[in-house]
Amino acid sequence: MSTDVRGSGEGEGAGEGAVTATVTAARGGPDGWADLPGDTALSIRVPEANHLVSTGFPAHVTVLYPFLGASRLSASAHAELTEVFAAHAPFTLTFTEFRRYPGVLYLPPEPEAPVRALTASLTDRWPEAVPYRGIFTPPLAPHLTLANHEGPDTYEAAYDALESRLAPHLPLVSQVSEVHLMVTDGAGGWRDLRTYRLGEGTSEPALCDARAKRM
Repeated sequence: MSTDVRGSGEGEGAGEGAVTATVTAARGGPDGWADLPGDTALSIRVPEANHLVSTGFPAHVTVLYPFLGASRLSASAHAELTEVFAAHAPFTLTFTEFRRYPGVLYLPPEPEAPVRALTASLTDRWPEAVPYRGIFTPPLAPHLTLANHEGPDTYEAAYDALESRLAPHLPLVSQVSEVHLMVTDGAGGWRDLRTYRLGEGTSEPALCDARAKRM
């Protein structure tokens, strides 16, 4: 679940050149940086958009990556996560337009505030869980990545065509009532660990593995 952005970022209010420079300085490999074994992430699934994405992973909006290392996910940590998410009511996200950064085509969720509020609650409780390892300044805005496979010389034309093909599927509306906790093996595979319900005091272990290249 390393960043969806290759060579750029989606920080709200940041200039494209400034964000690109930040990432270029930080990246350690062709994908920006490697996911570490035991890295975890919290994300919102958007199944309504699964048929639109070409990233190798189910459509999602990241709430916090990375979260605590898997070795720190004790029973008390799960209990605290349950409490954090129970304090937030379910909400609705709408996706109406395309946006880009070099190499990336994505959909911004509307409104952003509920997603940002979840992230803020988590980082208030666990300040050591710095979004995207602090690489992006400001942090990436909430986003749903559709494609990130094109390079700087090809993405404009490729994503012009992709937008034209996908435009009839917008707007998309998704009801958000839970957040998924996932863990990676560090080799590109991710699996569900647990699902936390919004506005409720329950948490259920994951019943299936969800694997992909990057989140």
